[in-house]
Amino acid sequence: MSPKSANLMEPRARADWIKHRERGSNTLLRIMAFISLRLGRTLSRIPLYGIAVYFFLFAPNARGHSLRYLRLALGRAPRARDRFRQVLSFATSIHDRVYLINEQFELFNITLDGEPWVLAQADSGRGAMLMGAHMGSFEMIHSLGRYRRGLEVAMAMYEENARKINATLAAINPRMVPDIVSLGRIDAMLNIAERLERGAFVGVLGDRTLGTEPAQAVTLLGERAYLPTGPMRAAAILRCPVYFMAGLYRGGNNYHVVFAPVADFSATSAPDRAAAVSAAIERYAAVLDQYCRSDPYNWFNFYDFWRATPQVSPP
Repeated sequence: MSPKSANLMEPRARADWIKHRERGSNTLLRIMAFISLRLGRTLSRIPLYGIAVYFFLFAPNARGHSLRYLRLALGRAPRARDRFRQVLSFATSIHDRVYLINEQFELFNITLDGEPWVLAQADSGRGAMLMGAHMGSFEMIHSLGRYRRGLEVAMAMYEENARKINATLAAINPRMVPDIVSLGRIDAMLNIAERLERGAFVGVLGDRTLGTEPAQAVTLLGERAYLPTGPMRAAAILRCPVYFMAGLYRGGNNYHVVFAPVADFSATSAPDRAAAVSAAIERYAAVLDQYCRSDPYNWFNFYDFWRATPQVSPP
């Protein structure tokens, strides 16, 4: 096995997180959206605590994985309030989608860190990839273009997830027409390239594998984990910069949106691409590690992320 292939793994045939489907219905979402918009954020948060308590008490598998993560992120044995705070942060980020999708940004105190990098990139006329994770508010990434007028933001995701997101957005705000690129289709790279050329930002989540594509072993919170290579390889092929982005929930109505440069593949040649991709994934893991430690309750991977070593396969 070559040094390059030693760090690239083939995950199990079916990723663990796929087995744990998100539950819900569009009818329920419409009811929740109606109640939330009529009552306002403060009053509609009251039943949110009941929902959080229910999942805190009756989701044993997720509770076990949460315990392991929090122990790593906090550097100590997590207490019950730590575990409940993580669940409540997750529930809050979902609830707040209702207001973000309806562009009620005035309800939130949103601070930004690293925005000059993104604005300078936008001024250059060339787009970039925003590499996020299942951490904090996904909708903050999706809403960036509406929050900062003049920025065009598209989301790239696999087709099944794209259908779910479209259905969710239509249930919450039927007037919402999101710009979503469906991955796994033959024209996906062309669609992303076209958006990058016109100066748009393309958001993608880079922390989960589907269980069928190559992954790279990294150190995250002191233990070995596996990150998919596909999103970073796509950025390298498209020769675009990559920025980490997360919308971190910090209690109350406070969100902190962070940007951090991860890689710039603009001048990366084909022979150097594999090494550049590997280094970029290491950088992405380091930034993810940083924010897991600074904002530990924003981690929303409630499955065995630090799974057993998968079978080695060539890249």
